[in-house]
Order: sequence, then C-alpha cells, then structure tokens
Amino acid sequence: MATRHYESVVVINAALEDPQVEGIISAIHQSIKTNGGEISDIENWGRRRLAYAIDNAKSGYYLITRFEGAPSMITEFERFLKLDENVIRYITIVLDSKALESIKNAANKKVEEAAEEGTEVQEKSDKEKSND
Repeated sequence: MATRHYESVVVINAALEDPQVEGIISAIHQSIKTNGGEISDIENWGRRRLAYAIDNAKSGYYLITRFEGAPSMITEFERFLKLDENVIRYITIVLDSKALESIKNAANKKVEEAAEEGTEVQEKSDKEKSND
C-alpha cells in the first residue's frame, strides 16, 4: 500500500509535569510506530499560550510530528489521541509535494544559518586570541 507524508500537531495539557508530558509524547510516537508509521521529524515547541481557552486551559504544550504511513493508520492514530484525556487538541494533515519542499528548504536554511553563526563565533574567538 502506498504511504503518504503526514504532519500532526498535538496540544497537550500544559498543567502536567515535564516527565508526564514526555511520557505522553513517547506514547504518541509509539502509537505511530505501532500502526506502521515512520517518524521523519519532531518539533517540540514547548509550552505556549493558547489563542483562546480550551476546556478552561489557557496554555498548552505543542508537539509537531511529521511521519510517513498508510492512510489506514490515521484512523487508529487519531482514535488514540481522542481517547487520551491529556490531549487538548490535535490535527493531522497530508503533506503534498509543495509542503514537503517548503519544509526541506526551511531545514536547509536553518543549517546554513547555524553554519554562518559558527563561522562568526570562530572569527570572534580568533580575533580575541590575536589581541592577547
């Protein structure tokens, strides 16, 4: 069966302690793997203020996971999210080729910026050493 690329954004209850949040994140990733998915990218945005209160919660822990899998696995994955009482909201979308290209370009840009910053830091330390 053909696999597709997906992106899932999950908002977890921010009132939980960090070990509990990590446990939920690992359970989410385990659910993807159990249902035949393969995780390609994970972004932990951490605790953020919600635009509006959801179930009296004003903040949430944001997790973005990109993965590949068969379309049939999404039903089971979203059922898992729906049954977890610590998941406030979730959405899973199919990534088309334009979205995948955009994500790839953004990742390449981050790598280039990190390399430039590393070069600037190296140049500063070289100047400091030469001034001594």
